Parts: sequence; structure tokens; C-alpha cells
Amino acid sequence: MANLPTLVFVPGAWHSPACYNKIIKPLQEKYKLKCIAVTLPSTTGDRNATFKDDLDAARKAISDETSCGRDVVVVAHSYGGMVGNSAIKDFARPRGTAAKKSSSVSRSTDAQHTTAGYVVGLILIASGYTFTGLAFMDPFLGHPPPMWRVNNETGFADIITPPRQFFYHDLPADEAEYWASLLTPQSLKALFEGAEYAYAGWMDVPSWYIGTVEDQGLPVVVQRMNVGMARGMGASVVHRELQTSHSPFLSQPQETVKIMIEAIESFTGKPVEDAAARREKDSKIILPDPRLWRPITWYRFGLPLFFGHVIGNCITFFGWSRRLLGFK
Repeated sequence: MANLPTLVFVPGAWHSPACYNKIIKPLQEKYKLKCIAVTLPSTTGDRNATFKDDLDAARKAISDETSCGRDVVVVAHSYGGMVGNSAIKDFARPRGTAAKKSSSVSRSTDAQHTTAGYVVGLILIASGYTFTGLAFMDPFLGHPPPMWRVNNETGFADIITPPRQFFYHDLPADEAEYWASLLTPQSLKALFEGAEYAYAGWMDVPSWYIGTVEDQGLPVVVQRMNVGMARGMGASVVHRELQTSHSPFLSQPQETVKIMIEAIESFTGKPVEDAAARREKDSKIILPDPRLWRPITWYRFGLPLFFGHVIGNCITFFGWSRRLLGFK
């Protein structure tokens, strides 16, 4: 359909853009959406590839579209969320300007691009909300989780947990082995450095979060707290979940696409599919909201979202206090 945004896909650590093939195909063929999948330099076997290199690759993909007047929705998975969040800097529509743009509208970014298009939304899949000035591993205090380890000799992050368990436990064994065979070395530099380039782009655009209930890489309770934190800091976040591993675009591609279409329609205010299809409910898609008459939802959703909200409010208050007292 005309005037719909381009989707720019950012993969996670160790992954090539091929991981998105199952959802890109229907998005292009059925919904006629332009899709661009970014290759992250940090996953190409170069131990010296940095977060800045990954960021530049994502920003180029965005700029190539916005400079032609096309809006963009950024779709990012896992580590790719940090790249996708940060890549939004200077590409969001300035606050207070009308959603309708004309060919006369232009602006300059730090890369000296002139553009009439904008990033209008962010879709995060089993990922996180990036903080300005923090590298990927900073929230972990530089200690990797038990699924992988630092290999200073090679300069790459070595996966310790079997990839099928880490990423694809809900796929058939042969398919899981296939996707595991496509994993590539992940540069340590991209994970531990680049704090000066990190940016909280989720504060500039509305976002949708696709959580993964059976995730063995990023526990779903942490995901829910992350959503609560972002909301507590004033971000616009719509939250959905799927009963999948860390890779819902492989194990439940149809459901992932359905959520994405709903997100794109909310970002743009334009229909992507017909009204009957939009009314059709999918029982596999979980709406993670606590309900008064269902006490189990207080524990599953309410507590993590509440604690995340509290953390978000505390971070906001801390930042406000520092500014009030004149600290940078």
C-alpha cells in the first residue's frame, strides 16, 4: 500500500539478517511493505568491529529511506535493540510538529543528511530499552550472563549454552540445527564499548514490545520489568507476548507478523489489512495486563510491571534531581 513506512530490521548478537526471513516474506508479499534487513558489522567475523560500526549500518539504512521522504519503523531483536534504539537519534519527528509532512520539510542530522521522512515507531522483540550513555554490558556491570563467556584471545563472545536451548528450543531439532549453523562470531567490542553512542530513542517515538514467555536467554520477568520501567519514565509502550523462545519470528512467524501489523497501523493511523482480519483474534497472542478478577495475572504481570514502573520513576527522579542541582 502507498505511503506505508519502510521496516528496517536490526538482528541480535551472533545473528545474520536471515533470521528475519520468515516474517519478511509475508510482510513484503502479502502486505506490500518494504523491508530492509541490516547486517551488523560486529557479526561478520571482525573482532575489531564496534557498536559504532553497528550503529552506522543501521543509521545508513534509515537515512536512505528518510532522505527519500519515506517514514521508517525500526524492528530490533535482543542486542539489536540497543542499536535500533540508538539509531533513532535525530530521525524522530520533532515534538509539536504535525504528523503530516510535506516535501518542503527538511532537517539535518549529525551525518549531514537532509530528509523529509522520520522514524515513526519502534518494535522491540525480546530486547530492552537502551539508556543514553550506557554500553550494552554496563547494566550487567561487565559480567556476562551464564549463556556466553568473554574470549579475550579471539576477541569474540563465545556461546556456552547449546544454541538450540539459548535461542530455538521450541523449533524442531533439524530446523534449530539449521539456524544454529548460521550463527556468526560476535565482536566483544560491540558489547562492552560504545557508551558514548548509546541513545534512548524509545523516548522519542512510540514503541511496541513483543515479549517471549519461554525465553531461556532473557527471562520474561525481566522483560516485563523493562516495559514497566519504560512506561514509568513516560514512554509510550504497547505490550504483547508470545509463548515462545527467544526467537518468536522463527517459531511463531504468523503471530509475530500479526502483532507487527497492528503496531504499524497504530504508528501510522493507516490500515494495512482489511477490517475483518483486524477483528480476528489470535489465541496465541498474550495481552500481559493484570486483571482484577484474575489474581494470577497480578503475580505474572502486575508485580513485574509495577516494580519496573517504580524503577523508571526512580531513574526519572534521579535525573531530574541531578539537573536541578546543576550536575551534568
